[in-house]
Amino acid sequence: MQVFQFRDNVITNYGDYIRSFINVADPRIRSEVEKALTEGLLWREPLVQLNPTFQSGVSVDQLVEQGTLHPECGRVFRRNKKSTGGVGDPLLLHKHQEEATYLAHEGQNYVLCTGTGSGKSLAYIIPIVDHVLRRGSGKGVQAIIVYPMNALANSQAHEMEKFLKDGYPEGKLPVTYRPTRVRRRRKSAPR
Repeated sequence: MQVFQFRDNVITNYGDYIRSFINVADPRIRSEVEKALTEGLLWREPLVQLNPTFQSGVSVDQLVEQGTLHPECGRVFRRNKKSTGGVGDPLLLHKHQEEATYLAHEGQNYVLCTGTGSGKSLAYIIPIVDHVLRRGSGKGVQAIIVYPMNALANSQAHEMEKFLKDGYPEGKLPVTYRPTRVRRRRKSAPR
């Protein structure tokens, strides 16, 4: 079944269901209510979006070759490590990730505003890992990443695992990290 046809069927069935509860005696009001329902008062037109193609940047390997990133970043930030026995394929960055990495390397602050799925996380995770590798792992907490939602924190913990654990033997991680879930405190009743 085509997705738009499916959507139209759902809307038709939902509209019939809603109409079954509406019993307006005044014909003028009934006409206005029916007009509003027919025009889509309770549902919107389908929204179709395509993710934009982000401008390509250099690979992590190229940033390592330039000296912008610690050499171990070339081993950490690779794609498909599980399917290649831990070796992985070079990770090509988007231009905004590359630029963020240069700014971080120069000690500059930056704010990155891009759409969903644009790789914002790598734009700060790569510089954090680079920083820890340069200073040396095991020297206490060197960075704290705060996410506004547990779902986002969980997905990013999986990303960190993919880069920082895959391809490394147990206990030999280049950078250690610990995801921590913060629970909200319940407000106590006034006394």
